Amino acid sequence: MAMKAPRGTADVLPKDANLWRFVESTAAETARAFGYEEIRTPVFEHTELFQRGVGDTTDVVQKEMYTFNDKGDRSITLRPEGTASAARAYIEHAMHALPQPVKLYYCGACYRYEKPQAGRLREFHQFGIEAYGSEDPALDAEIIAVASTIFKNLGCTGLTLNINSIGCPECRKKYNEALISYLSSHSETLCETCNTRLTKNPMRVLDCKSPICKEIAAGAPHILDYICDDCRDHFEAVKSYLTVMGIPFSIDPTIVRGLDYYTRTVFEFVSTQIGAQGTVCGGGRYDGLLEELGGNPTPGMGFAMGIERIILVLRSMGLVKEEKNSPRLFVASIGQTAAALALCQKLRENGIYAMCDVAGRSLKAQMKNADREGAAYSLVLGEDEVKSGEAQLKNMETGEKETVSLSDIPALIARL
Repeated sequence: MAMKAPRGTADVLPKDANLWRFVESTAAETARAFGYEEIRTPVFEHTELFQRGVGDTTDVVQKEMYTFNDKGDRSITLRPEGTASAARAYIEHAMHALPQPVKLYYCGACYRYEKPQAGRLREFHQFGIEAYGSEDPALDAEIIAVASTIFKNLGCTGLTLNINSIGCPECRKKYNEALISYLSSHSETLCETCNTRLTKNPMRVLDCKSPICKEIAAGAPHILDYICDDCRDHFEAVKSYLTVMGIPFSIDPTIVRGLDYYTRTVFEFVSTQIGAQGTVCGGGRYDGLLEELGGNPTPGMGFAMGIERIILVLRSMGLVKEEKNSPRLFVASIGQTAAALALCQKLRENGIYAMCDVAGRSLKAQMKNADREGAAYSLVLGEDEVKSGEAQLKNMETGEKETVSLSDIPALIARL
């Protein structure tokens, strides 16, 4: 029986790789335009990092992490998200000594054991940014602007930006009291997991995926009615900055985000074109995370966007075009494979995509292959061409031919 990829994973085939590179490079270039620099963290970490950083009452930690003991009997977890790893790196490498805020971006695979469906895989890929060292609401607005600009540069339209404030730990105490009071009256209907969360972290109930719990959550009190004056002023400033930058938004008081480390501003970009998994980007502020991980009290904020979901949006909008990477020159040969390889190597060293036959085909088959690959030009190397140092260069589109010196080919193809 032929081997297959594990359930919940997907191969990115050559026909799709150009699209992936386009999304990843566009996101990275946009982030750099805002002053963010790349960071690369390990794909696995000590399990405690995610237990402390993501939160042991979240679905991610309770149900979804890929955790195992290594050969040294240490508990290791494949990263389920990127923020905790970036925060760990900030602390470990004493980035607090750098000019603040420190602005970072990353792109890589994450792992969660979930039911696979469109836009949700067990191995998925995220592009994210994190900024540490500023509690100014201007940073919140800038980070949202980074995401908005990425989508604009990708050509994605029809996305809705929803924002909310979930306050600080102090004002959340009053909200949690009201929320527990409301949810307790529905405890017989809530799922088992949410009944456990009810006393430990009631806001997690609002993020439950159960249809019944979602229906109950829809009638829950809104946190915006409970946030303190400082958090309200912060949220008002974020809204005003977004307005000044021309970034439209809607206030969604039900957004709480699924991870424990969020405070104050939270946001999502949502598409209606890709089904149930419509959130293509989510993020917010997490001013207590670094201290929770053993660092100094340091405000932070960031977001993550799903590469697979962005690609679904691009496809749904008809923005994906098949782009074949075609050679500029196809060198066919008649018993002169060595000469063809040598000429192609010179072209490639000059940054020119050149191709020659490496499968022992006949000349007729080689020319069919040149046409199939979409080569812009072709030439044939036989014994006479190698001896004279000249060959017929053919324009594959017009059929026109001209005699050229083999030594001039790299410079000539570069000009054409």
